[in-house]
Amino acid sequence: MSQIYAFLAEGFEEVECLAVVDLLRRAKLQVSLISITGEKAVTGSHHITVLADALFEKTDLSNADLLFLPGGVPGTPNLAAHKGLTDALKNHAANGKRLAAICAAPSILGGLNILKNKKATCYPGWEDKLTDAIYQPKGVVTDGTITTAKGLGFAIDLGLELISLLLDKETSEKIKSGIQYNDEK
Repeated sequence: MSQIYAFLAEGFEEVECLAVVDLLRRAKLQVSLISITGEKAVTGSHHITVLADALFEKTDLSNADLLFLPGGVPGTPNLAAHKGLTDALKNHAANGKRLAAICAAPSILGGLNILKNKKATCYPGWEDKLTDAIYQPKGVVTDGTITTAKGLGFAIDLGLELISLLLDKETSEKIKSGIQYNDEK
């Protein structure tokens, strides 16, 4: 069973995080919300407080199949400033394990030189932070083990893409149908 960790920092974008986590859990994937703040209660950029499952300093990330970074400001800069997390991201990438980031958060991967020669997307205005990436003006982009998404409007697409990658397209389509996504009236 895949183990996924989604990271919460003060000022994270609530829907970007929770929509993706919700879809992954609907697919019966193991997802844990991890706070980097030292407290389980983390308040997002729109003043919604979410209770994390665990604290970063008490979490062993060595079994992770996917590390997921939601965007938001100041959430993204707060994630980028956490040395333990950035070390884990670099290690994860070096070991060929899957990473995902949405909105401004792909800039963290860019700043760590993880996106070098990789196709990636991000929230408009953050493209210059995708250091050495091949920017793609698309909603969701997967290049190898790295998946990036443009912003909140693509959170469902990101979740479905990750389900396809971690499980299979059939499960992703089943979840998509179950939530009535893109259904005709």
